[in-house]
Amino acid sequence: MAISRWAPASRPEPQHLHREPDDERSGVLAILAVPHLRVGGTADDALPNDALPDPGLSEAILTRIRPFLREGETGVADVDDHHVRVHLSREPRRHVSARLEAMCRALSLEPFSSPDGSSHWVRAGTSWSHQRPRSQAARASHLLSVQETAHAASRLGDLVARRVGTTSRRARRSHVTGLLLQILAASLISLVLPFLVLVTCYRAGLDLSSFLYWFVVAALAFTASLIWIESLHALTPEQPPPTTSPPPPATAIVAAYLPNEADTILDTLHTFLAHAYGGGLQVILAYNTPRTHPIEDELSALARTDPRLVLLRVEGSTSKAQNVNAAMPLITGEFVGIFDADHHPMPGAFDRAWQWIGSGTDVVQGHCVVRNGAHSLLARMVAVEFEQIYAVSHPGRASMHGFGLFGGSNGFWRTSVIRAIRMRTDRLTEDIDCSIRATREGHRIVSDPGLVSLELAPVSIPALWRQRMRWAQGWVQVSARYLLRTVTSPTLTLRQRWGVLVLLGWRELYPWISPLPIPLLAFLAWRDGVLHWSAPLFLMTTLFTLVAGPLQVMFAWRLAVPSIRQHPWWFVGYLVFALLFYTEAKNMAMRVAQLKHLCGEREWTVTPRDQRGDDREALGMAPA
Repeated sequence: MAISRWAPASRPEPQHLHREPDDERSGVLAILAVPHLRVGGTADDALPNDALPDPGLSEAILTRIRPFLREGETGVADVDDHHVRVHLSREPRRHVSARLEAMCRALSLEPFSSPDGSSHWVRAGTSWSHQRPRSQAARASHLLSVQETAHAASRLGDLVARRVGTTSRRARRSHVTGLLLQILAASLISLVLPFLVLVTCYRAGLDLSSFLYWFVVAALAFTASLIWIESLHALTPEQPPPTTSPPPPATAIVAAYLPNEADTILDTLHTFLAHAYGGGLQVILAYNTPRTHPIEDELSALARTDPRLVLLRVEGSTSKAQNVNAAMPLITGEFVGIFDADHHPMPGAFDRAWQWIGSGTDVVQGHCVVRNGAHSLLARMVAVEFEQIYAVSHPGRASMHGFGLFGGSNGFWRTSVIRAIRMRTDRLTEDIDCSIRATREGHRIVSDPGLVSLELAPVSIPALWRQRMRWAQGWVQVSARYLLRTVTSPTLTLRQRWGVLVLLGWRELYPWISPLPIPLLAFLAWRDGVLHWSAPLFLMTTLFTLVAGPLQVMFAWRLAVPSIRQHPWWFVGYLVFALLFYTEAKNMAMRVAQLKHLCGEREWTVTPRDQRGDDREALGMAPA
């Protein structure tokens, strides 16, 4: 086994930079997996174990870790097995994870140069444990477990420290079984429970109806006001500033799951390769597939004819986040656009994105437009909803709160920023997670409704429900993790912290508030024997709230792209659909998602793609 330790270069014998602890069972054992990747290679082009890497490369790896080690802590590199064993002093878990993740970032942000002139990336991953078994055999087995976890983490590419030897308390909880049971539980909590509380308190001599009445009135008025203000802000979205800098090389990462997207991927790649971007465009297809797929032969043929296309099959990947993270060492562009496999960006998209990036913006989120709206009634409803989201909500909210959101696709990142932020592979909405983390670190995210990309909407109700349930549960994950630490962050302005409070706090609370008028009215009818609808403030607030929805749809029609705006009846149908069913269905999905989160359910679901129906010609984008 070849070992490289911390040692001054002049000493003939390798030594630790710091003294080994007297008791190796004390403190924290951590492993940093550091498989070396040749620049221009694939994600699995690690140097083989029977070919010893350049020793200088291992010393350079240790040098980057050195600033994060304290007195008495050690680092030892095993260059044969591509890992560094680190002994840290015992400290709180969050501090251990933070230091190890900082080491991973230091190793992953820049390539290493070898004396022969070649360059190598390190695909870092880390794991750690407080446990120290007493017997030598048990220690060896435990070390192997930590090493395997670290190497598995390196394949995920998200630079997150994994702790070994613990079982999540949530994972041990029993899951709520069955969607119908979950919906029933959410309905009982939001409708029946408030009514029973009102009745019980009233019989005990405490009438809470007046308090609940004013609370509901205030909540409805506050939510409607947010919608009105957001819509008004969307009328004047921020425009890309002019830049005199010549366009630099750019990269597009297309993430795909081949069994699901084999029918669309060639069409998508042809669309990207047809872009006439002056700085030169590299296109990376980062995909996973459980088995060899016939489309891979066609992809290889296309890559042979166009060297701009890089094919990256990410073995063992189970998510889009892993695919995107695996592509990081291969990026050659100064900025990178991230896209789903069904997205077709408009001509000039990368030039427009560079106007933002070149003027100091770190992330710009474009306008996602449904291109199969003519296929079905459901696709039309989703097409209108996307205009409501990307033409009204995103730019209006970014203007209100001082920060935007990356929506997962048609988003352009400064390469240095996305390499540092990465995508968390343990998040159901990795896009929202990295948006909040980027905002907390001071990076600027803007929303540009003029930066259009066409995509496919789900064409069945089950597919739509699975997608929205994943989105809802992903928002719950992000809110639970980042709400308190973000609203108290000194790096954010007061306006941004208020925006986070609304986005991560009120957004999760409101689905439980919106049905409260029903148990309140039911209680008043039970208490008085008759239901009085004459309360003027309640009527005015209800009217104000009801008008907010149609107002937002009207703004969506006004700001929609021509291919969608030319169908005004789609917006009328969506308005009826939303008022009668869809709005409450989304609220129910959010309530169920919170119950799933509390019960420990974590499920990543792929959204099926359907290429039938295409509105590209209406946008001046002829099908490839």
